[in-house]
Amino acid sequence: MLQLPESPRVKKSLASVETAYESCRQVTADFAKSFYLSTMLMSAPKRRAIWAIYVWCRRTDELVDGSDAGNTTNATLDDWGDRLDDLFRGKPHDDFDVALVDTLERYDLDIQPFREMIEGQRMDLYRNRYETYEELELYCYRVAGTVGLMSTTIMGIDDSSMNAPWNRYRPPYLPEKEAVALGVANQLTNILRDVGEDRQRGRIYLPLEDLDRFNYSEKDLMNGVVDDRWRALMKFQIDRARQVFVEADRGISYLNEDARWPVWAASMTYSWILGAIERNGYDVFNKRAYVSTRRKLAALPVALMRAKVL
Repeated sequence: MLQLPESPRVKKSLASVETAYESCRQVTADFAKSFYLSTMLMSAPKRRAIWAIYVWCRRTDELVDGSDAGNTTNATLDDWGDRLDDLFRGKPHDDFDVALVDTLERYDLDIQPFREMIEGQRMDLYRNRYETYEELELYCYRVAGTVGLMSTTIMGIDDSSMNAPWNRYRPPYLPEKEAVALGVANQLTNILRDVGEDRQRGRIYLPLEDLDRFNYSEKDLMNGVVDDRWRALMKFQIDRARQVFVEADRGISYLNEDARWPVWAASMTYSWILGAIERNGYDVFNKRAYVSTRRKLAALPVALMRAKVL
């Protein structure tokens, strides 16, 4: 569990930049093994920046999903937002903040996606059901699509085609829509994988209109019923998530060359969780869907080929 913010009255000396980034690296390696593997394919400056962003996002998530989430209120998130403003002013509060402040000095990151993520966590304070996919999509954008926007700034855009005379006066294409799509696709995958865990917290993220579509009730879900209705419902959700991954993948070729390989690797291995759910007979109540380390490693040469060719 990550250490959450201390009282502002607590005064202590902060870590060096190098130590702060190392702390972020350790957290990323411990809590996001697949993601961490992908970051190791990046250049050192970029992966350090991504680790710093990941840790801030995880700490934000733990305010509403961590062990002390019961004490989180709107005021807590307001305070976290004020602290975010401090970070963008170059004022770290603790060791993890030191790394993010350094990242903000090195890269021209926009504060708005960070603010949107806080609003996504705020949704979890008062909502545990979503009537429509459009409502769920907004939630997914805020808690995950925003990560795509943050990361794209770090990855950078390939502007080599701008050297051609016919492109000289055209701005390079920014794959922001695709970056958001990758975050949304990842979050949809998380939701499908974690249906069983979420129900234990009284949360149903699957759109209620989709449950109705397949004549599957909230009571069925809470009881972990796996039957033909559930399998059809899950197949529908998986097909939707895969379509979002397809949209996301269209943007990878616009990234800087040194970023394409890790993003392809991350997209491929995360989307494979959907296949693991299928192989488990759609039983997300009793079986954990995951991709083995061996298969993740086997994906790397394929991801490299796609990075070079697509």
